[in-house]
Amino acid sequence: MISINVSGSFKKTYEFLNLLKSGDIYDDLTRYGIMGVDALSNATPRDSGETASSWRYKVTHRGNYYTIEWYNTNVEDGIPIAIILQYGHGTGTGGYVQGIDYINPAIRPIFDKIAENVWEKVKNG
Repeated sequence: MISINVSGSFKKTYEFLNLLKSGDIYDDLTRYGIMGVDALSNATPRDSGETASSWRYKVTHRGNYYTIEWYNTNVEDGIPIAIILQYGHGTGTGGYVQGIDYINPAIRPIFDKIAENVWEKVKNG
């Protein structure tokens, strides 16, 4: 026979679930959007500076679903310049320009801050 004994309450669990339901836990996403744009802009390799100054963000809330999206509006001849800087690209003469991983290191600290902020709200209500 298996027996399970539980003591205590689910008060903190209910508080956390109500916090998620209210959406208050996501109030800081706009602030993190701005921080992400700054980090990406500062990390973007510069020639003319156009790609660095073309970072934007968007916070979306649909029902219980929240997203924060960073994107770059510098597109030349249908080619997103931020992406070819990140991953590299072929040249018109048969060569290849190696990409530079600048996006991931720039945005990682923002993700860490978001996770830390949410965890603090979970712990402290």
